[in-house]
Amino acid sequence: MEPAVETKSRMETFFLVLAVAGIAIQLLLLLVALFQPPLPYRIAKAPQSPLNSEEFARVLGALSDAEPHRDTLVDVLTNGPAFYEAELEAIAGARSFICLEAYIFQKGDVARRFIDALAERARAGVEVRLVLDAIGSLNTWPGTFRKLLDAGGAVRWYMPFRWYNLPRMNNRTHRELIVVDGHVGFVGGAGIADHWYKDRGHRKRCWRDTMFRVRGRAVAGLQSMFAENWLESSGELLTGRKYFPECTAAGGTAALVINSTPTSARATRARMVFQTLLAAASRSIHITTPYFLPDRSARQELIRAMERGAEVKIIVPGKHSDHLLTRRSSRRLYGELLKHGAQIYEYEPAMIHTKSLVVDGAWSVVGSTNFDARSFGINDEVNLAALDDALAARLEEDFQRDLGASRRIAYKEWQRRSPLERVNEWLGWILERQE
Repeated sequence: MEPAVETKSRMETFFLVLAVAGIAIQLLLLLVALFQPPLPYRIAKAPQSPLNSEEFARVLGALSDAEPHRDTLVDVLTNGPAFYEAELEAIAGARSFICLEAYIFQKGDVARRFIDALAERARAGVEVRLVLDAIGSLNTWPGTFRKLLDAGGAVRWYMPFRWYNLPRMNNRTHRELIVVDGHVGFVGGAGIADHWYKDRGHRKRCWRDTMFRVRGRAVAGLQSMFAENWLESSGELLTGRKYFPECTAAGGTAALVINSTPTSARATRARMVFQTLLAAASRSIHITTPYFLPDRSARQELIRAMERGAEVKIIVPGKHSDHLLTRRSSRRLYGELLKHGAQIYEYEPAMIHTKSLVVDGAWSVVGSTNFDARSFGINDEVNLAALDDALAARLEEDFQRDLGASRRIAYKEWQRRSPLERVNEWLGWILERQE
């Protein structure tokens, strides 16, 4: 072989080996990102201050890096027909700007209503900005928003499919929020899609969900979260009085707006707040969640709460769950909690997608966070933690109504799960952090 040819062959082999090594490293990093165990959360000493005390609110505010706004008004909007009409009414009244961030914005009847309403306001000179998750809203194309774009509105995609996004591709915005004129905001777990809006046949009934209308200074916290992901998606930083106007007192609820974005070490503000509240509970913990996959730290904290005498009740989806594998993975975790006295109920009429935590009838946490590792350590989320007996009582009304439409799971019944179900549970365990 001639020297020049031999040199070329060696160079080609070198670059081939380098490419293979690079791909192997990328795959290894991807596996670590997808399947690394959740961060443990241990509280050395449970909070000693009463849950309804100023000191406890101050500690929770410090942990979540959020100021308790004591002039907030929170309205509970139960189910799609109620919260969509309230959101559309607020949009129709916009005079300055509308900011909407969603994990799911899905083509359909309700999406057309929102696009029409947003386009009308844009034509009237109102600034309209949308941030949509590129995976959560995958089946919604830019052309869907042609009417809004032609009217002057702006739509951006969070973490789109680009080579430079690969290291963070698993990080999604799971936030569902709307801010209008900086004076009214909406937060919760529902995006824009027909399955929250109407029945789609006998077997596909409208999802059970809740959104929350927020007024007062806490709205600035919601706007701050939108500004963060608008910057990441568009490169534009929203500042100034227009986007952060002075808000007058609207109510008497002490509210913390919790910005939950995973750090490089996987810690999130939402997870810290949940763990602290579970550790402080003395009377009751009432959880409603569509995806119940608590990590070991959360399960142990729930067990310690029951050992202190706290009642633990959890509502999760039944057979109408939109993710069968997730439901099976969730059921795998029931046993330890049931054995220690937890009451777990599966909602029967439809898919239940409400995300709420009420502790001791005093603190309520609502928003987009599911009770799973993805929400607690991977996604961008938004939550409102509020100290207000009246708000907790209002949520308790919905909770009791949902309990009445749910079936309680007994420990002995759980032990008699079929072999096929158990196999599915372990298959789900492999992907548990991604559900």
